[in-house]
Amino acid sequence: MKTPLTIGIVVATALSGVAATAQAIRDDVFERGELVCGSHAGRIGFGAKDASGNWQGFDVGFCRALAAAVLGDPSAVRFVPLDTQDRFGALQSGEIDVLARSTTWTFQRDVAEELTFVGTNYYDGQGFMVRRDEGISSALELDETTICVESETTSEMNLADYFRANGMTYTALQVASTAAAVEAYLAGDCDAYSTDIAALASGRAGFAESGEHVILPEVISKEPLGPVVRHGDDNWADIVRWTLFALIAAEELGVTSANVEEMKASSANPEVKRLLGREGGFGELLGLDNDWAARAIASVGNYGELFASTIGDQTPIGLSRGLNAQWTQGGLLYAPPFR
Repeated sequence: MKTPLTIGIVVATALSGVAATAQAIRDDVFERGELVCGSHAGRIGFGAKDASGNWQGFDVGFCRALAAAVLGDPSAVRFVPLDTQDRFGALQSGEIDVLARSTTWTFQRDVAEELTFVGTNYYDGQGFMVRRDEGISSALELDETTICVESETTSEMNLADYFRANGMTYTALQVASTAAAVEAYLAGDCDAYSTDIAALASGRAGFAESGEHVILPEVISKEPLGPVVRHGDDNWADIVRWTLFALIAAEELGVTSANVEEMKASSANPEVKRLLGREGGFGELLGLDNDWAARAIASVGNYGELFASTIGDQTPIGLSRGLNAQWTQGGLLYAPPFR
């Protein structure tokens, strides 16, 4: 496996066409030999430490793929656990290189907060979870109830819009974090808990009696989630964006962690050749070497492999692909072409 120093030497001749101010984050990552990734403080399936203290999850996997692409080592990542309120400050201050913790892409955040959303890695929507013994089967039955919701989130605004649009009233029990929301819900301080459906499924997976809690069928918002970087470094945004697209494209093209080396050596598909570095010099255009995407795929698998191993329907999270299926399978998942 190539080291950060080796990769830095290989790409040195490719850097002359990239402005110095646009190399800042990539060069910082090269120099420190470590990617700093903003993660969940503890969301099972997405970003949490396992019993051995190792970070695991869907968003964690993306950061490992990015570290493999840039540094040649998927373990060269330092994870910084961040709550909702401190995630953007950590990114804007330079404390982290990339934010990968279920953050919704909105106009306000993209423009006013000066954040750059590089793509969507999970199409989600907001929902509600209630206790099974309450006998509630629809969110339209939640009139005059108390709802647990995290403050300063899109969930808080969506909740107000939904109840207003349906002529219902509610009391919001505002909490500061996912952990606080779950604690309040389990303590019976609210009748329902509302947030992104993937987060509800993740929280429920950690309950002692997970089967006693139901996620209602209504989806009340669009929540496109994905990695975020700060404004002002187009080269770094391109690296993060196209690493995500590499995982998505790999699934569509049939490239997996098991066959990536074979496909690299023998595939006749021109797009596979470009993706895996046999043609096109795409890595050099990013200021990396041409094996960057092959390393990312080898480290965590393609998008489908990563999804299945962390949050899929055979895991405790139990999420179906749904909107996150490939566009060829009726979903929204789509990578621009490697050409």
